[in-house]
Amino acid sequence: MDSHAPGNVEQEIAELRARVTRLESALRENGIALERKAPAVPPHVETPEPPKTTPQAQETPVPAVAAPVFLRPAQTAPQDAHSLESRIGSQWFNRIGILAVLIGMAWFLKLAIDNHWIGPGGRVIIGLVAGAGLIAWSERFRHKGFAAFSYSLKAVGSGILYLSLWAAYELFALIPGAVAFAAMIAVTAFNGFMCWLQDSELLALYAIVGGFSTPLLVSNGENHELSLFSYLLLMDAAVLLLVVLRPWSRLLFGAFAGTVLFFLGWSLRFYSDAQFARTVFFLSAFFLIFAFAPRLVRLMAGEDGTARSRADGIVLLLLPPANAALGFLGFYALVESTGAAWADPWIAVAFAAFYLLLLRLPHRGALRASPEVLSALHLTIAVVFLTIAIPLKAHGRWITIGWLVEGAALLWLARRVASKLLRSLALLALVMGLMALVVIHPATSTTILFNERFGTFAVGIVVFASVAWLAYQAGDETEGEFPVPWPITAAAALLITNALILVAVGWEIHNYWWYVRYSGDWRVIREYHMYAQFTYSALFMMFGAIQLAVGFWRRSAFLRWQALILLAISIGKVFVIDVSELSQGYRIVSFLGLGALLLAVSFVYQKDWLNLRGLSAHESERTLP
Repeated sequence: MDSHAPGNVEQEIAELRARVTRLESALRENGIALERKAPAVPPHVETPEPPKTTPQAQETPVPAVAAPVFLRPAQTAPQDAHSLESRIGSQWFNRIGILAVLIGMAWFLKLAIDNHWIGPGGRVIIGLVAGAGLIAWSERFRHKGFAAFSYSLKAVGSGILYLSLWAAYELFALIPGAVAFAAMIAVTAFNGFMCWLQDSELLALYAIVGGFSTPLLVSNGENHELSLFSYLLLMDAAVLLLVVLRPWSRLLFGAFAGTVLFFLGWSLRFYSDAQFARTVFFLSAFFLIFAFAPRLVRLMAGEDGTARSRADGIVLLLLPPANAALGFLGFYALVESTGAAWADPWIAVAFAAFYLLLLRLPHRGALRASPEVLSALHLTIAVVFLTIAIPLKAHGRWITIGWLVEGAALLWLARRVASKLLRSLALLALVMGLMALVVIHPATSTTILFNERFGTFAVGIVVFASVAWLAYQAGDETEGEFPVPWPITAAAALLITNALILVAVGWEIHNYWWYVRYSGDWRVIREYHMYAQFTYSALFMMFGAIQLAVGFWRRSAFLRWQALILLAISIGKVFVIDVSELSQGYRIVSFLGLGALLLAVSFVYQKDWLNLRGLSAHESERTLP
């Protein structure tokens, strides 16, 4: 093979370039930098003319290589070459020694206090100096790279400061409560500033624990609602500011838990109706802070914009429903204590309206865009509150009607906005309404058709017929994966509609003959029972015939199969029940009517007016009417 072939030359040049690149990298790692700049030529030196070269040489010019410049060796990342022995001696013994010193000092102070060597003022001063000293000493460890240990020392020092101030106020009465409270707030504010300055979430958590411990330390067992809730409001606002500036979403749970515990404890012990307005104000403020917090928190977002931190996901999933539930229960309990039960459903409606408004708020400034999971959660909360408002306001049949109408409205809205979540909530409301329709129906009335039960069933029939039509119209629309597609929804709604018609009319038949039976002669009770059975058979046959006619008219095999099944039930009833229950005359009429209907149906199918034999159902018919 010719070594001067163009392909071989290019391959050799590529190999040489790769070797040069590796050589340059090795030189840089050892402190030798190569600059690809031509050396400067003094002005008095004439630049010789370049030699004439062939065209092939002109195509591949050789660049001038500058002299190497020697630098410091490249700094490589330090490797953890410490052995277990080194770590034990330098780290573990160090921390155990610090702990031993703290314990020894504590025992020394206890001995001094027991022997009255140090008075109350001296004890407090020693505690304050020790706490401040630990905080200052912790900075030395932080600069040396022991950040976690430094934050632990800061927590210990802050705890000593809190306890010293508490002792000065509670045990020795050296300072008034307001001064101790202000000093503890200063310690908390200092820790908050340090956690922000050093970008330490752990130190922020320590600050929150100390901040929420302050009211307990300075409490004297009396009712100080204004000062307590004002302080909690400032703490929550400070935590909210921290999570806006730093991705520390888990701090919200500490603030939320502390606020809930303080509010609940105070309410169980001190609340009275005279404090209603002020308590409602503070409860509203707490609720609004934690309602807007998920939209303000700085999430640790990945490349796809989704929450990367587990704490961020928990904030988005658990905090909104917990805040909504506890906020609603708080307002509900406050209103119930005043005896204004009429306002309970309107509280639920107000919560639903708030979360719908929160869902529609645009992202602007610190109010960040709502993640998809948070939007779905807010929508779910709004629908849940609307669903709760119905039984709080309505009674009896109105609960059923409310849930049915709500389900139909949500399904219509779900189709308009193409929301799978709304479809799920709509189907849930429809199922609840259907169960209530079957279980919670008004008592029997002597008025036929124009009574509460039939009116409630009529609403259910209209609602499910509307759902069937809506789902049928949406059957051709493209949709993503959903457990209950539109065609199945339409089929189920149509089946429920037909079943409700039979049940509603059947109840009216039962109502009528039951009333006539016990308002007439007791000797003709059996005849009234026979009349009822005959009426049931007539209803099934008539409804089956109507369904079959509509099925032929609409060219719907789905309706025709329903009619055939209903006719089969009618056949079974006539041959099994009517034979033994009806008199000979009614028995004859029942059999003749059934026979005539079946012959008519058979004739229609034999004539094959729909050309069912020649065409497949796939080509000739639609599944639904």
